[in-house]
Amino acid sequence: MGLSKTFSASDVSVHSTYASRYIRDSPAKYKMPENSTPKDVAFQMINDELMLDGKPRLNLASFVTTWMEPECDKLIMDSLNKNYVDMDEYPVTTELQNRCVNMIADLFHAPHEDGEAATGTGTVGSSEAIMLAGLAFKRKWQNKMKAQGKPYDKPNIVTGANVQVCWEKFARYFEVELKEVKVREDYYVMDPVKAVEMVDENTICVAAILGSTYNGEFEDVKLLNDLLLEKNKQTGWDTPIHVDAASGGFIAPFLYPDLEWDFRLPLVKSINVSGHKYGLVYAGIGWIVWRAKEDLPEDLIFHINYLGADQPTFTLNFSKSSSQIIAQYYQLIRLGFEGYRNIMENCQNNAMVLKAGLIKTERFKILSKDIGVPVVAFSLKNRTRYNEFKVSENLRRSGWIVPAYSMPADAKHVALLRVVIREDFSCTLAERLVSDITHVLQELDMLHPAAPPAIENGHLKVAANGLLKVPANGVANGDHKVAANGKA
Repeated sequence: MGLSKTFSASDVSVHSTYASRYIRDSPAKYKMPENSTPKDVAFQMINDELMLDGKPRLNLASFVTTWMEPECDKLIMDSLNKNYVDMDEYPVTTELQNRCVNMIADLFHAPHEDGEAATGTGTVGSSEAIMLAGLAFKRKWQNKMKAQGKPYDKPNIVTGANVQVCWEKFARYFEVELKEVKVREDYYVMDPVKAVEMVDENTICVAAILGSTYNGEFEDVKLLNDLLLEKNKQTGWDTPIHVDAASGGFIAPFLYPDLEWDFRLPLVKSINVSGHKYGLVYAGIGWIVWRAKEDLPEDLIFHINYLGADQPTFTLNFSKSSSQIIAQYYQLIRLGFEGYRNIMENCQNNAMVLKAGLIKTERFKILSKDIGVPVVAFSLKNRTRYNEFKVSENLRRSGWIVPAYSMPADAKHVALLRVVIREDFSCTLAERLVSDITHVLQELDMLHPAAPPAIENGHLKVAANGLLKVPANGVANGDHKVAANGKA
């Protein structure tokens, strides 16, 4: 959530009259108006301003779902006025949440018996889920250290430098040191070997990412588990693993069922996933599930009864709409395993179409992996005349929102563009995007022409790699090898 900014006197209202049959007065901007506004006027004013927002389906920066079936839209609208936490008043909603938790835990191979309830809860996205997981790890570690009579005031978490900012928030807000494994050029995820080297007695967990925000790549959770098992055996520690599967949790089970990253690995104690990403629900829903009940300390669970019956709760938020819970249940039973698999396969296929189109331009280096989240991350091969940020800026003229950003520390010199392929991104749109990117490159080439070759001592000056772009034999911009004396 962005912080509010201060405003000057000139910002208090829109000074020009509203060009509409509805109103001629200046509408309020930062102060509540003295009088009521007719509903059609209020609607028209807000609707017109919202037209200047980008189109969600062309926002290729976001992993968040932007389309759902009309039937689910209706369920969402019909349940917006139900308070999710009022379990006594809305017991069916509570039951639907419990069903979702059990379905997701089963999808991640949680080792509970048939009929045994899984341990987990719905959250407001993966950010809250990560806060809850981190708190559980911190409390378990503190209880263990207290029992051993050891200091418990300096906990740490080991992650890759590619983690989402919510991990930094958790570390800062809950006073846990974040020990980051630096990325490097051509290796943009956490190195399991280096991660395990950084683990010490105060490490409450190692956090692995199943689907890096930067390029969609899966980290090697299996290797991390094996290395950490060996270190725990040598040291007598019991350092666990949390998997941040915000993006990849609803990808891997359907596209890569044999990939071991979840509760099949003994050190994985908790997993978070975003229902509002590839769980295919609008923004506002995440999930956190634990391997077993004992992995969630009982003293973190609150029991309240002022809304009715006894209600156990472990959340950072409280009141919120039930609509996203109901929407998640709709998607799980509506699509089933087959439906999710078909959608994820389509997303992956469209990612390959986009990747092939970009490669065909011969202008980009692909930084994403074929196995991972359906994301295409790419950077310019030649950045001497303009960079990825300029390409991103010019694509907005066609309505596309394609983010450009730099990699984390130790690879900050690498900039890239990233396209997230969601369910509502078709093969036709992928082809259109390639066409628009090609057009943007042509425009930028004209606006930023290549500098003429330098002449030094009567000879053409060459680059250190010995290549020179000069017209020769009627071919413009051909690569020509030059001799050591600078002559072509």
